[in-house]
Amino acid sequence: MTSGSTLAPSPWFVRPPSIEHPARIFCFSYSGSGASAFSAWPAAIEDVEVCPVQFPGRENRLAEPHYGTYENLAAALVEPLRPRLDRPFAFFGHCAGALPAFETVLRLAAAGLPEPACLFVSGQPAPHDAAADRMLTMTEAELRTEVESFIRGRGIEPRPDMVDMGLAVLLRDHAAAAEYRRTEPVSVSCPIVVLHWRDDPDVSLDLLEGWRQYADSVDIRVVDGGHHDFMNAPDELLKLLTSWR
Repeated sequence: MTSGSTLAPSPWFVRPPSIEHPARIFCFSYSGSGASAFSAWPAAIEDVEVCPVQFPGRENRLAEPHYGTYENLAAALVEPLRPRLDRPFAFFGHCAGALPAFETVLRLAAAGLPEPACLFVSGQPAPHDAAADRMLTMTEAELRTEVESFIRGRGIEPRPDMVDMGLAVLLRDHAAAAEYRRTEPVSVSCPIVVLHWRDDPDVSLDLLEGWRQYADSVDIRVVDGGHHDFMNAPDELLKLLTSWR
């Protein structure tokens, strides 16, 4: 057992849980990425431990089979989460990562397990509007260009092998995104806070309004920055992510 924790490591999480913080926030990354999307985040935001979720089929889980669908992903995550729900917690999902986060909330409720005190949705239309994602219409060549541009945006010159690996993960994730459909809103019992990035050219404020049908309490907040600026852990975002405490 790791010192300072109560549980053994799990492949679903980049580090074992700490007993030093009275609350947790589980973080779900966007298509084509993994838990490293949160590598610039602090280990805790005030008294809330940051717990990035590592999906199979990427990064240190690259050799494992891809999860296939968001429904499969959410169902598989319930048991690894179970022992980590021993204190108040929230979910944060960025872009397409918000969709398996939402599905996991539904499965926790169905299993009679604790539900998050808040679901944070960042830059992602509601499930019934998920097909509006422009990237779902892109060709493989266009997606390769997106991967190269993203890598350069992080200050790294993209090598062909790096781009190939990133594209392979992105294509599988996009297949899951293309298959995901909820034609009718399904309400969750927790509040939802929807974050709109002011400089996001693809996800407008209007596109996020659909989330109002998914909970009794839905708050849409505008934060400064572009679509991927969440990765830099801006202060404005971190303050919002402790607002449920």
